[in-house]
Amino acid sequence: MTTPPHCATEARVRGDSLSASAAPALRWLLVEHDGPWLPAAFSSPGLEGPVGRALHDAALAVRGRALLIRRPGRRPHREVRSWVVVDRDGTQQWGSWRHPEDLLGAAEVMRSGPEPPPTARAGSTPPLVLVCTHGRHDLCCAVRGRPVVAALAQRWADRTWECSHIGGDRFAPNVLLLPDGAYYGNLDATSALRVVEAHLRGTVTPHHFRGVSTHPPAVQAALGAVLTDYGPAGLGDVRDALCEELGDESFRVTVLGTGRLPVLVQADVARTVSPPERLTCRASAPSSAYAYTVGALRIPGVDDAP
Repeated sequence: MTTPPHCATEARVRGDSLSASAAPALRWLLVEHDGPWLPAAFSSPGLEGPVGRALHDAALAVRGRALLIRRPGRRPHREVRSWVVVDRDGTQQWGSWRHPEDLLGAAEVMRSGPEPPPTARAGSTPPLVLVCTHGRHDLCCAVRGRPVVAALAQRWADRTWECSHIGGDRFAPNVLLLPDGAYYGNLDATSALRVVEAHLRGTVTPHHFRGVSTHPPAVQAALGAVLTDYGPAGLGDVRDALCEELGDESFRVTVLGTGRLPVLVQADVARTVSPPERLTCRASAPSSAYAYTVGALRIPGVDDAP
């Protein structure tokens, strides 16, 4: 029996667009867990049953996402491990756990507002660099992700973590930067260093940019187009983005800029359904995904002039 090509290889051959593919999340719960990670991460050893469900449910309740994390490379066993809740304003609320039941406190913090309970320590700390290496969920994430996380850890050892599934296996290796919620894909060890360094300096690399988790897909697509056409610029140059639904499959997005971007840019975005393809290595059958196409960008009052 012939083994089919990896999903990331097939996606690159097809030329699948990365645009607007960041999974939605407004808040993040990261739990340090050395592994092994099962395909459903929060059913992994020590997280079975009520604890794993509590963490997963807490993330859903606040429109967030829960991930497992671990340091790359060889990891000596430690009795005490960390967890952190990351908000999009940059606040990180850290805690620790020794026994699985201790993680119920992490679920409580995830469900709470920005004010942490006394058991958590809060502060605005350097951004986190996460690389999906969740091989039991999709082989491409491990095969392509591990060289990338190793390279990034050499440069930013204190910020870099392996993480469980973040979506978009066919775009592996995938990097997620928090608190921005910025997704990048189709990387390798060399390009990942350039992309992450640029992002940390305040500039998005559009060619690898999948989107940002705090916005819906149509807005992600428009942001990518604006950053491509009017950049170099970064997410810090975006004040806001507003989305108006024009029909079932069409949207008008208004991007409000500052700094290196125009004050206001409008884009019409069309949503279509891609032909069925094998989108993950574990897929038993082809499936479709939404694709978002951005029309011509315009600056009202400038591009509309006769």
